[in-house]
Amino acid sequence: MLEKNPKTLKVLYKSFPLSSHKLARPAVEGALAAGKQGRFWEFHDKVFEFLNTRKLNEQSLGQLPIDMGLDMSRYLKDMKSPEIKRVIDRDMREGRNSGVRGTPSLFINGIRVKDRSPAALQKMIDDELKKAKARKKK
Repeated sequence: MLEKNPKTLKVLYKSFPLSSHKLARPAVEGALAAGKQGRFWEFHDKVFEFLNTRKLNEQSLGQLPIDMGLDMSRYLKDMKSPEIKRVIDRDMREGRNSGVRGTPSLFINGIRVKDRSPAALQKMIDDELKKAKARKKK
């Protein structure tokens, strides 16, 4: 979708660690701490790779920043920082207020996406662009 709509689509990624998964919050804290060193997506993708292959555990999560070569003292400090806690808490609050119950959840202009097929996503994007254009004309 980003390739097809480079000037009109902006993606916001929000964290919503599920309380039913004991490593969800530490994984988010780790990803945000890795992000402070410019490596958020690499960390994020590796966590989901571990999750999908059932290799996500405390040991693999703890080893990941080491394997990535992150500055560990900075990583550990950032992981426990009040700033990262605030970001996660804000994302969780916004998610609950938007009706998020699980992950992944997808919204376009605040509207929950039900059909995630490329054609349906593009139709929603096009519809929102038409609405925005009509508002500008008023």
